[in-house]
Amino acid sequence: MAAEVQPKAQARKPVLLSKIEASQDVVTTAVIIPKEDGVISVSEDRTVRIWLKRDSGQYWPSIYHTMPAPCSCMYFNPETRRLSVGMDNGAVSIYENVLPRNGGDLMLDLCVFQAHQGRVTVVLFVLEMEWVLSTGQDKTFAWHCSESGQRLGGYRTTAWVSGLQFDVETRHAFVGDHSGQVTILKLEQDDCSLVTTFKGHTGNVTALYWDPVQRVLFSGSSDHSIIMWDIGGRKGTAIELQGHNEKVQGLCYAPHTRQLISCSSDGGIVIWNMDVKRQETPEWLDSDSCQKCEQPFFWNFKQMWDSKKIGLRQHHCRKCGQAVCGKCSSRRSTIPLMGFEFEVRVCDSCYESITDEDRAPTATFHDTKHSIVHMHYEPTRSWLLTSGADKVIKLWDMTPVVS
Repeated sequence: MAAEVQPKAQARKPVLLSKIEASQDVVTTAVIIPKEDGVISVSEDRTVRIWLKRDSGQYWPSIYHTMPAPCSCMYFNPETRRLSVGMDNGAVSIYENVLPRNGGDLMLDLCVFQAHQGRVTVVLFVLEMEWVLSTGQDKTFAWHCSESGQRLGGYRTTAWVSGLQFDVETRHAFVGDHSGQVTILKLEQDDCSLVTTFKGHTGNVTALYWDPVQRVLFSGSSDHSIIMWDIGGRKGTAIELQGHNEKVQGLCYAPHTRQLISCSSDGGIVIWNMDVKRQETPEWLDSDSCQKCEQPFFWNFKQMWDSKKIGLRQHHCRKCGQAVCGKCSSRRSTIPLMGFEFEVRVCDSCYESITDEDRAPTATFHDTKHSIVHMHYEPTRSWLLTSGADKVIKLWDMTPVVS
């Protein structure tokens, strides 16, 4: 009996569903409200707005709330209808009943507390522990009681933090900072312990996403790269993805299609197929001479003198990691399974070994035509939200094509 062939979901070009234009300044964070035609946004113009879709198809602000300071970040929990807003002055405000019910358009203040001495960069609400986690430009990570605002604990980082994720099962916090380092902390009720730190980016960590099912952490950076860290597998593997031309601003994972969605500040969206066996990029090898033709590099004075040859500039093959000269690495190739969706330098022997099948792309590229500062994915409808420096919010249909 022939095996049944299961249809595969393939990425398609995002379809623009709607544009929301009314903010007076940059929309720092916005989220799609699950199971409702609505969006919550916070902005540098000191406003919190809840947009609901009208019969005309346009989104109008059903709630317009003015804050005491510019809003820098926000987290919405749909189960409790609780909204946590971080501000430029270091304070965090928590509101209840933020969605209109029975004609009521009020946001109920739960508590306000001073979480940081500088701008709040990320805020998260953990329902299971009733914690509010936050990071700030004051180089601190802190957690507070969501009911009272009481500070429960904190941790001092080496640089100001721009990425934060939390695993409820293990109580591990993942903290990414501007030095390019990711720190893992084990949180208790009023204390924390350092688990480990790791660094793979040459620029700031600008985005983090934790997949609790695969136990994988994705990090994005101002160096334009994304790294997939195998945390739960305990193999220590780190898969690099190179597909952006500017700093990575947001990351999310679609588990039903096994796709990673990333966005960058130039408006680019990349949809990565993670249902393929990816390979780690090799460590770059050290050598004083080309590991192919043995010509000396320009700092190898002894070999240059002995061989009476001019030293050459050192390069590295992205496929094997060997140190090579320009003559022995004159070819370029994509290596998608290693994360190189753009052409990169490879040595001549590796170039010959790369087949057309090896060059088959594993990602698709799309232009949102606005400078993205934040991204949010709603998996039940496969909708994507992007908010830009142009003060515009865009909603996209990301429903994959089944073939």
